[in-house]
Amino acid sequence: MKVLALVVLLLGLCGQAFAQDRAAVERQFRTWLEQEIWPRARSKGVGRETFETAFAGVSLNWDLPDLVPPGTKKRIPQRQRQAEFGSPGKYFNRGSIDGATSVGKQMAARHAAALAAAERKTGVPGHVILAIWGRESGYGRVKIPHDVFEVLGTKGFMSTRADYFSDELVAALQIAEAGHAPTGAMKSSWAGALGQPQFMPSSFLKYAADGNGDGHADIWRSEADTIASIARYLQKHGWKNGRDWGFEVSVPATVSCTLEGPDQGRKIRDWEAMGIARVSGRAFPDHERRAEGYLLMPAGRNGPAFIVTPNFYVLKDYNVSDLYALFVGHVGDRIAYGVGDFTARWGAVGGLRRSDVAAMQRALEAMGHDVGGADGLAGYKTRRSIGRWQEATGQAATCFPEAKMKTAIGR
Repeated sequence: MKVLALVVLLLGLCGQAFAQDRAAVERQFRTWLEQEIWPRARSKGVGRETFETAFAGVSLNWDLPDLVPPGTKKRIPQRQRQAEFGSPGKYFNRGSIDGATSVGKQMAARHAAALAAAERKTGVPGHVILAIWGRESGYGRVKIPHDVFEVLGTKGFMSTRADYFSDELVAALQIAEAGHAPTGAMKSSWAGALGQPQFMPSSFLKYAADGNGDGHADIWRSEADTIASIARYLQKHGWKNGRDWGFEVSVPATVSCTLEGPDQGRKIRDWEAMGIARVSGRAFPDHERRAEGYLLMPAGRNGPAFIVTPNFYVLKDYNVSDLYALFVGHVGDRIAYGVGDFTARWGAVGGLRRSDVAAMQRALEAMGHDVGGADGLAGYKTRRSIGRWQEATGQAATCFPEAKMKTAIGR
């Protein structure tokens, strides 16, 4: 009983110390707001009343991911929080695909005029706009729960990308000062994204557009403004009018998966000459054959493969994930053309802890490979580096991290 009582006492003391530490950090947070953020906001035209209203009752949100409280060090989380970085096939679950497609078709009919106007102005197809809208906010139906000033304040003060989120916090204050958002609408995702298109505040200031001609860009309540804003974002990021986003293909064993990536592009007709073909059996459109394309194998040899165009990477600019851009392109095709599922199936891969993948990345870096950073995320540079290591060690390249590689790569 004495031991139990001692344990309870120690736990209580630890909890008390932790609460005191948090209280101290909260005070540092308030000092940071006053000394760092307020002068920057004031220089951008934000008034004191707007500033005080934004942070009234706001405290640090300790439940947000990727936080680095004062006095601690950045660490790579063991569990993966975002679907983009988990098992690739999970991102394309039946409910998400079917829901985005069926509602998207309804929205295509309901907002045909706004979509057509946006396409005329920007060159971005309506079905692509719809797919992004569906993915970001379920066509405006998804509840967006967080206070943007709490999220961006917390992440600007103590996150792995503090400078970035500090800039976004100032941009959010500018939005509030200008009165762009309806009362009570400054709600965001856990990353600080706003409204139906889920724009970061700086993106709102750059790309929000008036789609209904009322003189305002209201991405919270106006479907026409949401459509116009998404289209403008993609246009300004380089959307190429007349080109597709990509095509599912079969990749013969003679073509290495290490050829993946936007920095290894070649004319699509040259990919075709290597034996890569569309899974539909149809030829690539002639204007696409003459243009550059890129090999994309998001699960390596363990899933569907694609030849994508520069427009794929414009979609990726919206959310820096191969799977996000692929989801958007695929759902857009389902809405516009009624296509079915990918022909190739996703293999049972993924599920590794980010710390495991990061260890592989560090080992590959030590060998001279460019993995794009040891962040525990299997992007294209990591995938093809794994493939190059496999080929160098006499293995067939699969270009995707697997559990058996955890010790093998580090040897």
